[in-house]
Amino acid sequence: MQRTLASFPGSFKKLFGYLMDETKDLKVLFHDFEDGAEGFELVAARFCYNKKSLDCISFWTWSELLVALKECQDLVSASDSSLILEKILDCVVTRLASLVVASPCTCSSENTRISWWFEDLLVLKIDLIDKVIRMSISRNIDHAMISKFLLCYQRSRFLTATPTEKCKIMEVMINLLSLLDRSSFSCKLLFGIFRVVSSLKISSHHKSILENLIGSQLDRATIDFLLVPSSRRKGYVYDVNLVLRLVKAFYIEGRCFVLASRLRKVASLVDSYLVEVAADSHLSPSKFAALVLVLPDDARESHDRLFQAIDIYLEVHGGLCEAKKMKICSALNYAKLSTDALKHLARNPKFPSRIAIQVFINQQSKLENLFEDKTHLVDTFSSSVFAEESIDEKVSSDQVLVYAKRINLPNKAEHLDVQLQAMQCTITELEKYCGIMQTQIGNIPRTRLSSLGNNARFLPKLCS
Repeated sequence: MQRTLASFPGSFKKLFGYLMDETKDLKVLFHDFEDGAEGFELVAARFCYNKKSLDCISFWTWSELLVALKECQDLVSASDSSLILEKILDCVVTRLASLVVASPCTCSSENTRISWWFEDLLVLKIDLIDKVIRMSISRNIDHAMISKFLLCYQRSRFLTATPTEKCKIMEVMINLLSLLDRSSFSCKLLFGIFRVVSSLKISSHHKSILENLIGSQLDRATIDFLLVPSSRRKGYVYDVNLVLRLVKAFYIEGRCFVLASRLRKVASLVDSYLVEVAADSHLSPSKFAALVLVLPDDARESHDRLFQAIDIYLEVHGGLCEAKKMKICSALNYAKLSTDALKHLARNPKFPSRIAIQVFINQQSKLENLFEDKTHLVDTFSSSVFAEESIDEKVSSDQVLVYAKRINLPNKAEHLDVQLQAMQCTITELEKYCGIMQTQIGNIPRTRLSSLGNNARFLPKLCS
């Protein structure tokens, strides 16, 4: 019905023009009009805004554009209103994108001057906001300003919105944020949105989008952000599954390449999280193992914090079998443990017995490397001494003086002295390691060594 009437605006003009000649007070009643008042408004819009009128919209004032936008927002879903609405939206966004647009109010700061339009658009419904923001993004309006407006809109509309309206607002907001540059909003903003949607029933699809956004900025997060309580039915204190998904999202966002500096920050964050959750007596071994293994070995420069977290977990969960302990401990790289951590690990009864043997083997490898370095240093020093003696035998005393000035012998002597001091420190450290390891080997029960079977012959022979 409305499409038919709207297609013939000339008939209305003739009808109303004829009646206006007879009476000044014209009143027309439509009974059972299809689509009710909204349908009639659409007909009226098509009648009033012909092509010539639409061309004049670009000359309207900002206030006139807002009034027209408010009147059209109830007809957003009507296909017949698209021409009028798109024209008004185009003019509104053009004003926002224009560098010469002036604020209709007096502004006291630069931020206020740029964001003066926030309050004007807060009255619009979320469907229309979606159109405005998408068009603004296509016009390259500052993404940081758009993200600030979305947060302002969410806070304002939530004051009176119903639960269903809140879900709709958050879903549209998440979709729009995913279109913005990642540097235009903070990690704190994303976790704030996450806390809001946690109490709402938004779709799993939008939750996944939000988690991917958070994961892309995980290197900018802090431990407080990750300590999200889990649901009561899960039993454990913090939502471990969320952190696992965020770390995986971090890798997906980085595709095949992630900067080492960013990866180090995420590893440090995960280690801090592990220390926090390790004391949870309800955290299952499989979940904890998933956490310690979620990052590759090269993500960490040191494994001391990881060892600390595992030590706490094994202390709280004393009844674990050897297989589960070995699964958790498989994340440790002994070469990346400090000397103090290695000594503590070797003497720690909470760790599997095989771990102590592996520590000793690793320490022996370190000792062999140190011995090789020491030998190389001695050879280098000896070669230098013999070279100097050869020179002394072949040149006269006057020539030695000239040669010494030329090669700066005092500086070279100082360098060799530093090397000798380093050698002495290395030898002292080696002697200390040998004493500690011999004591520990003597304390290992024969049954533990026999459990290695034929592999026992590969145990390192320590220095005597």
